[in-house]
Amino acid sequence: MSAAWFLKDLLVILLLPPANGLLLICLAGLWRRRRWAFGLAAFGTALLVLQSLPLVAGALMASLEERAGPVLQNTDGAQAIVVLSSGLELDQPEYGGDTAGERTLLRLRYGALLAKRFDLPLLVTGGRPKNATQTEAAVMADILEREFAVKVRWQEGESRNTAENASLSAAILRAAGIRRVVLVTQAFHMPRAARLFRAAGLEVVPAPTHFKTAGRSPLGPLDLLPQSNALRNSYFALHEWLGIAWLALTVERTPAR
Repeated sequence: MSAAWFLKDLLVILLLPPANGLLLICLAGLWRRRRWAFGLAAFGTALLVLQSLPLVAGALMASLEERAGPVLQNTDGAQAIVVLSSGLELDQPEYGGDTAGERTLLRLRYGALLAKRFDLPLLVTGGRPKNATQTEAAVMADILEREFAVKVRWQEGESRNTAENASLSAAILRAAGIRRVVLVTQAFHMPRAARLFRAAGLEVVPAPTHFKTAGRSPLGPLDLLPQSNALRNSYFALHEWLGIAWLALTVERTPAR
């Protein structure tokens, strides 16, 4: 891992929960003799609590999922389906090695359903994580073929993040004469992913899956209490908004060539 990559990952961690609130509390402790230290500690604590509330996490998720697009009804002229990876579970003994993580498996399931429904070729994209024995794309292709009886036409196995998923997949697809794709990923991830694929030169038909806020029961008293699952959802949602902001400031401001 390069120094620039490490610093980027470190900055992202510090800006997202729970590190963002903990960082403010730690800074307040370091400068506890300053007048503003108590206020900084209180703000850090409040930030942690708010991000842990299902009420807040649900609102953050909804702000992304409402931008993901509706459930796919037709392919609108798309020529292929692209399924994005979202990590592996490494060295799982019951599977004899690495297998798809939970979010990846949800994407694969929906991608297989769409491939069978619309008879379109599939591309899977995802590189090789640290300590993995094979690429995410290879694992995804194996699962699709063995467990869902769906053949994979292309594998992109070099990417390390969503931006590289987009750029490297676009190169493969353009070489095959494909310009318009159905894109499969989680609903909360779709707004950023679709923008990156469009920035890479592809036309995108969104196919969001795993809507976290769909069918939620009405808010109750427990939604006003901090919960670990809510903190996790806040992390994912804020990660996406941070990525969208970075995309708007960098990739989308670069003049087209």
